[in-house]
Amino acid sequence: MAKGVKTSGRSALLRKLALLPDAARQAIGKAIGESAEEIAAAQRRQAPKRTGALEKSIVVSRGGAVPKYASVGRAGATDKGDPELTVIVSAGNSAVRYAHLVEFGTAPHENKGLYEGSQHPGAKAKPFFFPVYRAYRKRVKSRMTRATKKAARAVAASSGGGE
Repeated sequence: MAKGVKTSGRSALLRKLALLPDAARQAIGKAIGESAEEIAAAQRRQAPKRTGALEKSIVVSRGGAVPKYASVGRAGATDKGDPELTVIVSAGNSAVRYAHLVEFGTAPHENKGLYEGSQHPGAKAKPFFFPVYRAYRKRVKSRMTRATKKAARAVAASSGGGE
């Protein structure tokens, strides 16, 4: 599976976010939520549509909770950070345990279980998750920067002067 996304300066950012008033945190949370929903919608459009189950398994989870058996998008998901500002997009669930196999493909291999001994030819990768994430990454970063600056300006304007 793919490695989790790393954020440089994460601890400093979390300290600063803790100082923001609730209104600013809500504005930033809204930007995060909009971005996650936008990415998930694009991933659903790109997902192979054989039965539609894979498309329906792509969900946005708030607070850092990841659906059980999510197989793509959960790398790097932790309980750290601010639950209000944590959003995870994932694919897969208890009924769709093959999202990673579609995303990355499979190599030819010998089957086990019911069809033990038979040869599986492998499956070609049909990326639908990470290419969309990479395509939207710059847009999301810009949206977050705008929301943060707007919130910081609002905080500075309402603080009435300062130090």
